[in-house]
Amino acid sequence: MTALLDEHPHLGVERVLRELSVPSSTYYRWRRAEREPCERVRRDAELTGQIKEIHADSGGVYGSPRVHAVLKRVGVHVGRKRVERLMREADIAGISPRRKGFTRRDPKATPAPDLVQRDFTASGPNRLWVTDLTMIATGEGPLWLSAIRDAFSRRVVAWETSARADADLVLSTLEYALASREVEPGQLIHHADHGCQYTSIKLTTRLLRAGVQASMGSVGDLYDNALAENLWMITKTECIRGRVFATRAEANLALFEYIDGFYNSRRIQKRLGYLSPIEFEEKHYADQATAERTNLKPCQPALTS
Repeated sequence: MTALLDEHPHLGVERVLRELSVPSSTYYRWRRAEREPCERVRRDAELTGQIKEIHADSGGVYGSPRVHAVLKRVGVHVGRKRVERLMREADIAGISPRRKGFTRRDPKATPAPDLVQRDFTASGPNRLWVTDLTMIATGEGPLWLSAIRDAFSRRVVAWETSARADADLVLSTLEYALASREVEPGQLIHHADHGCQYTSIKLTTRLLRAGVQASMGSVGDLYDNALAENLWMITKTECIRGRVFATRAEANLALFEYIDGFYNSRRIQKRLGYLSPIEFEEKHYADQATAERTNLKPCQPALTS
């Protein structure tokens, strides 16, 4: 009604109020509320602006749980339900993943045993790596993405792309991972599916030389490599879906910006206490160093005769 009177002031306030049976006190209370919004309304507007900024900074990825977690991290104390309401009113939402997998098995190859048994937990970094391949469509043809993910921190420790889904692609990913991480021989499990790339002589020989234990899940069961499949769902939902890449180079750049620029360093995860993978690893090493300093005994003074 106030908007109607603003647009047609010639109608006269009192006449309109009389026709609509609205007390003048009610009308002027509405007007006062428009000029001087209450504290809650002002606070909602302020929070909505912060929510929009956080959502945009995530590339439109974050839903209310992660937006709420980021607000908490920066010292903004607000209820989860309020964040949900404000996002709904502002028509802001995260995006949900879709599941899809691909495996081409070599019937002549002997698979490695399943050393994981669907338990994708690890006591520290470089104890369990999961790996897989996925395809990204481009105008030049398929681009194959190979990645290795650390089960402890969910960090993508290495990724490579190629126009071919062959053993060389997964081997180069492994080489990059080994070069960038401190791996103790005999302490790391490398878990994959039954794809022919992972049963190749090239890869199995390299794993043996590095002292890494090979592991494979059962045939045709996404849950046996669920942590790797989860990475593809996240990446395709948050980075690939809705985008058209004219060239493989364009897709490569998008993956670099997402994996190295956002996922590893800034994308917070509930399982990590709403830290990013890199933050989670840094906290682990900092806690480890503190514990070692605490347990360090002071030197005993030398005895003199």
